[in-house]
Amino acid sequence: MRGIRFFALLLLLGVSAWAYHHNPDSPGYEFLPDMARSVPYDAFAPNPVTRDGLTYQLPVAGTIARGAALPFHYAANTQEAERAGRELRNPYPHSREVLARGHAVFVTFCAPCHGPMGAGDGPIIPKFPNPPSYTSTRLLTMADGQMFHTITLGTSIMPSYAVQIAPEDRWKVIHWIRELQSNALQRPMEVARK
Repeated sequence: MRGIRFFALLLLLGVSAWAYHHNPDSPGYEFLPDMARSVPYDAFAPNPVTRDGLTYQLPVAGTIARGAALPFHYAANTQEAERAGRELRNPYPHSREVLARGHAVFVTFCAPCHGPMGAGDGPIIPKFPNPPSYTSTRLLTMADGQMFHTITLGTSIMPSYAVQIAPEDRWKVIHWIRELQSNALQRPMEVARK
């Protein structure tokens, strides 16, 4: 019995000495990695596990990946813009964070044409036709969904900003535009009161 214990102790010391490294940069030996280092298949390589033999699989029909934008099923015309105005609602609540992000996006993408206050007097106006002021009757009464459609697909002289502005930022910039409209409408009332 004593010999077995002595042999086990020697074996334990031997394995410990074998596993010990003098190099502090070496991570040492790994026992039982539990598939932490499985070999992945390349996206376009054949795969014996799947039914069709392909590694890269198309998403299931009718599903939307987490974090992906919802499909935008509207054509680039006036009737579809009005339909978007009736059907789409701004999913973001009015908050400081939303307004701050909307302002940042507005300054970058909208102010060069529409101007810093949305009056249609941006710095590139001498070279291009004037965009409408955000305080025009048409834009004051435009629904958020129609404005989202316009930013996404463009209209007349305004190009599409679908590539430049992410869908969530389009909704946030609409909040900022509504803030500009509200401030512009309050200014004449304050002057009239004085």
